[in-house]
Amino acid sequence: MKKLLLVFAILFIQQGFAQSQDAWVFLADKENVAESLANPILIMTQEAIDRKTLQGTAIDERDVPVNEDYVSQIKNASGITVKSKSKWMNCVHVLGSQSDIEALLDLSFVTNVEYADKGLNLFPGAPIENKFAIEEANQRVNYNYGDAANQIEMLSGDYLHELDYTGDGMIVAVLDAGFPSIDNNPGFQKMRDENRILGTYDFEARTENVDGTSSHGFNTSSDIGGFLQDEFVGTAPQASFYFFVTEYGPTETPSEESWWVEALERSDSLGVDVINTSLSYQGYDNPNYDHSYEDLDGETTFAARGANIAFDKGMIMVSSAGNGGDSSFPTVGTPADAIGVLTIGAVDSDGNYSSFSSIGPTVDGRVKPDVMAQGSSSAVISTGGNVDFSSGTSFSSPIMAGVVFGMGAVYAANSGMSISQTALFMSIFIAMGAVAQWPVGWISDNFDRRLVIVILCVFSVALITILYFINPQSTLFIAVFGLFGAAALPIYSLSIAHINDRLRPEQMTSASSTMVLFSGIGAAAGPITVGYLLHAFGNEWFLIYLGGIHLVLGLMVLYYMSQREAVPEDQQVDHQLIASRFTPVGLEAVALEAEESLKTTEEDE
Repeated sequence: MKKLLLVFAILFIQQGFAQSQDAWVFLADKENVAESLANPILIMTQEAIDRKTLQGTAIDERDVPVNEDYVSQIKNASGITVKSKSKWMNCVHVLGSQSDIEALLDLSFVTNVEYADKGLNLFPGAPIENKFAIEEANQRVNYNYGDAANQIEMLSGDYLHELDYTGDGMIVAVLDAGFPSIDNNPGFQKMRDENRILGTYDFEARTENVDGTSSHGFNTSSDIGGFLQDEFVGTAPQASFYFFVTEYGPTETPSEESWWVEALERSDSLGVDVINTSLSYQGYDNPNYDHSYEDLDGETTFAARGANIAFDKGMIMVSSAGNGGDSSFPTVGTPADAIGVLTIGAVDSDGNYSSFSSIGPTVDGRVKPDVMAQGSSSAVISTGGNVDFSSGTSFSSPIMAGVVFGMGAVYAANSGMSISQTALFMSIFIAMGAVAQWPVGWISDNFDRRLVIVILCVFSVALITILYFINPQSTLFIAVFGLFGAAALPIYSLSIAHINDRLRPEQMTSASSTMVLFSGIGAAAGPITVGYLLHAFGNEWFLIYLGGIHLVLGLMVLYYMSQREAVPEDQQVDHQLIASRFTPVGLEAVALEAEESLKTTEEDE
């Protein structure tokens, strides 16, 4: 019997070494690094060099291509198929048996192998799930004039269009599953006539034909750049585009993460400003490759690592949250989990949370999605050239991507900032606000939360005053505006926490709903007010408005402190990270967390 078990064990091990595995093979070095860095036009376009120069983004060894001699040797290795390569991470994605892959370690230039199967346990794959099922379940209605109006007006995109901020001069790369009919669809005719389709490539098929395996990419792209006279206008109808296929519909494998990162690298070399991707990865055909909740910490998956480097390289990353909200794995997949990605969830036409939209937080406690846009019954252009309606977070992402350059972009452009400076101006504001949430939250849990809000308001007003006297086109101005983001953005979540400090558990949910109402009123009135001020009195009123709002808020809180005692520190609920535009569902979750915190405190007493 023992011999029989031994035979089975040997056969099992042999099977494991024989079955194909996905893996990333990391390389030791690159060739001609010094020459490439001294003369970067050899490795990227002039547009990319200009963007990096304006942003102060270093051109470094990560930008140098992978050593092609190394790639050729790996391709020629027994049993190995090269699926993709990444210059940023200096590796190639290979497919082969475990024994053939591990044999690559004998090559002098191979430093490490990372398997997609974290445990190398072999189980049969699950049935292939159509990740675009929600989007492809079209909801047809009788079309009316301006079917895209609601989803654009929800984000004040119509106001930006009136000011002639239509994406002109911006380069967007859309990474998706397929773009059939872009060569002849009337919804892209204006784009073709104006030569704004800059390039295409299918990273799976290695061809410039991007029909792919789905029309999903075409539909999402229409929400950004599509145009049908008197029928449909995308959020950035004058932007220029690259269309890249990184998804192969019939299967779900880790190769798609590698193709996606490869497309990011090419986009960076081509000078792309904004990346839009409506793809999400968590489960694979081989369940051993699945990403666990713990893997989705924004830094672990191959796609997340690539996304963070892309952000570091100066590109704005926009991704849909995913459509798993009502599934057994409701949280966001990757690359939506990445720290450097602006993740977009879905709401309906009234601004209410769509149940299919994937949720957060991430395992490390970050709020995801970051913002919301219409994803239920979103207007799109079909491959037949007609306006249609579809649902899914995939459509909320491109809608948001087109208006990332909001009122801040209006101010930046009026101030004479370049496109690259504008991108950095807005991204550093958001990034610094996210970074500040943790230390500010900790401080507010240990001191009078109202005092922390007052201090943040004082810092905000001081920084705005400094900004008023700095040249907006200078690096110093952008840096100080980032510090303003660090001071201003945490105030909203501190306000929520302070409200919960004062309430009984049964009052928290209704109070949170009221906060959503006031937040919505502010979100609608703010752009209108600022737009009027800019138009009537000049560009400097953008800063005056921001400073005035924080001055009034600080004075109100000071008055409130003089009228009422502080909540004892041991009775304060734990601070939660909250974005300034948060759904009622998210606020209810925070309220429930606060209730649990209070119950725990009462039990301890």
